[in-house]
Amino acid sequence: MGGRGRAAAAVLLAATAVLGVVGAPGAVAAAPAPGADGGGERQARAWLPEPTGPYPIGTTTLHLTDTGREDPWKPGQRRELMISLWYPTARPATGADRARYMDPAAGEHFGTEGSIGQANHGATPGRTDWAGIRTHARPDAPALPGGPRPVVLYSAGLGDPRTWGTGLVEDLASRGYVVVTLDHTYEASEVAFPGGELATSVFPALVGQPGLDIGAVLRESMRTRVDDTRFVLDELGGLRLDPRLPAGLAASLDLDRIGMVGHSAGGFTALQTMHDDPRIAAGVNLDGQLHFPGPDGHTGVYLPSVAQDGLDRPFLLMGTRNEDSGDHHRQPGWDALWQHSTGWHADVTLNGSRHGSYTDAQSLLPQLARQGAITPERLSADVGDVRPDRAVLATRSYVASFLDRWLRGHDDHLLDGPSARFPEMEYTR
Repeated sequence: MGGRGRAAAAVLLAATAVLGVVGAPGAVAAAPAPGADGGGERQARAWLPEPTGPYPIGTTTLHLTDTGREDPWKPGQRRELMISLWYPTARPATGADRARYMDPAAGEHFGTEGSIGQANHGATPGRTDWAGIRTHARPDAPALPGGPRPVVLYSAGLGDPRTWGTGLVEDLASRGYVVVTLDHTYEASEVAFPGGELATSVFPALVGQPGLDIGAVLRESMRTRVDDTRFVLDELGGLRLDPRLPAGLAASLDLDRIGMVGHSAGGFTALQTMHDDPRIAAGVNLDGQLHFPGPDGHTGVYLPSVAQDGLDRPFLLMGTRNEDSGDHHRQPGWDALWQHSTGWHADVTLNGSRHGSYTDAQSLLPQLARQGAITPERLSADVGDVRPDRAVLATRSYVASFLDRWLRGHDDHLLDGPSARFPEMEYTR
């Protein structure tokens, strides 16, 4: 089994590395949140890295219901989702004015014993105050005039909440994008809904079922993710009439310029949705494999339609030095996609990295390890030995360069070939 998987639900995820198990980029994330766990021990604290763009950030959340679709994980229920929008605003947030990284109920559940959050990221249960982490965004702030602005969707790895890419999302918003993050309900570790309901992942319970067809579960997960994303795209078109949005935000959405970024299963989701839906003009896959395993989760390579058909629009593949990752020559799904695509495409690999290096794990986990909330061995397995600040900078720079080029027409030529600015990033032709 690949290094992207861990016990319990991670077994499912790791089966194809489609998930977002092992770590996530962690450079800085989380506002100081003093507190103690059940044993009276002070909880670990961490901070997210500062956004680098010129704009302060606002954020807001929305509850969406797809009345035309039954939830595949909860038969008899309509499919419900939570999304967040991140966007430029006029006034920076400070101190307690900053939005929380996680809803308090979600933060309390994330990383508890037996949860996907604990399996994916290995933090000692009760040792981190996830709900105390703060972002750099002002909740429900009016949008900065000057739009419309390109829209970018963000999908996290299998089992991860939509917050697990906040560092990258905030940076894109500070550069002038409107970013929409979405949770995949009942797959994500937990999703907090208005009114206090907490929808936790069904995956830990699935793992224990006899005769489980892991490949089938992962195919169902990807179908659901693509359906979720296309539903959100539909809903964005109607937000101009939604009174829940902060002032000016609906007018900021340029739905003729849409890109998508995702990590792990989210990267798979980005490119498969791009294949299925022409509204997505460009996509970035952050270390997400593009193949399914057989029923046992270990043998067999089954390609999705995006790999078989290729793409006719621009995409960027960003691999890691995880044992089951690397460039497109090392991955059957990536190689098939590369060979069958007619659109512009590029492939880079971050040396010294691991599967979590493109997420908030790269900034958060080193901080937690220094405080004893995660073991050195788990830290290394999750984010490797690349310098956290360099990994964060490289991720932000390459993703922004790609999106600027294809959604704004601004080319800084970073993606033309190997760059002296980023010697740790290997460019593969």
